[in-house]
Amino acid sequence: MTPTLEVRNLRTHFFTRAGVVKAVDDVSFAVERGKVLGLVGESGSGKTVTGFSIIGLVDPPGRIAGGRILFQERDLTTLSEEAMRDLRGNRIAMIFQDPMMTLNPVLRIDTQMIETVLAHRRTTREEARGIARDALGQVGIPSPEERLHAYPHQFSGGMRQRVAIAIALLHKPDLIIADEPTTALDVTIQGQILAEAQKLCAESGTAMIWITHDLSVVAGLADDIAVMYAGRVVEQGPVDEVLDAPLHPYTLGLIGSVPSRNRRGEPLRQIPGMTPSLLNLPEGCAFRARCPRASDACAAVQPTAAEHRPGRFARCIHPHLEAAEAA
Repeated sequence: MTPTLEVRNLRTHFFTRAGVVKAVDDVSFAVERGKVLGLVGESGSGKTVTGFSIIGLVDPPGRIAGGRILFQERDLTTLSEEAMRDLRGNRIAMIFQDPMMTLNPVLRIDTQMIETVLAHRRTTREEARGIARDALGQVGIPSPEERLHAYPHQFSGGMRQRVAIAIALLHKPDLIIADEPTTALDVTIQGQILAEAQKLCAESGTAMIWITHDLSVVAGLADDIAVMYAGRVVEQGPVDEVLDAPLHPYTLGLIGSVPSRNRRGEPLRQIPGMTPSLLNLPEGCAFRARCPRASDACAAVQPTAAEHRPGRFARCIHPHLEAAEAA
């Protein structure tokens, strides 16, 4: 079956006066229809820029420097801005970390949602209003008919995020890119949004990329996981297998940093050092300065993505194969 989205060797670079920032460098993955891919990593690893590249929202001095983005077998990197506008918000939607990137502060919620419906669908304003009202109810906003008359500033931060999520769900898109959309929400509403996301994917076949650094969310939501570090995917595979028996030392470090995995009274384990500057990446493996398994070979060659187990890929010369075998 052809995946809804297939990213092949994507490279997105920012051409600055200080040099070329390789924010996304040789990233490849695929998302099947009705599946959720969790894209995880530390801040600055390239997760959000990957999402922006797919939906065509990379601003200068950044641009896609290479690779292909195949959405239902159409290469998005070759489409005109007008063709991308037809897809964006209709067949491909993005939920931003900051809801005010979606909402206009001077327009009422009903105006914004009805215009979004009418932009991509031939229907009456009354029907569009009903679609907007139902979408607000779907994300747990009480009295949706009344809240349609409100302005964004009359909502709390969490409520604004729910409105932004509702706008993304309006057209039941084939692909949703969600950039940490539940960060500002309380645990109860977060659970409701995650349940709605899973239901949408299962019932309508929507593919979803969930960008986050919260591994607990990915564990409960995603089917597959891709772990990013310094602009590259360092490990990917089925979510349960990767979290139970990670191959890459960076993935193991991320899992070890989760507080719930430590015994009471034990200090938290953390990955030593800092992420390297994307302007000045070290030779060889970008993670070697922080890696407990690093050797001289790691400095000599840039690891390529290799399939160490069926469906399990990792960019590492010294992967944790013993953990995968034990699992």
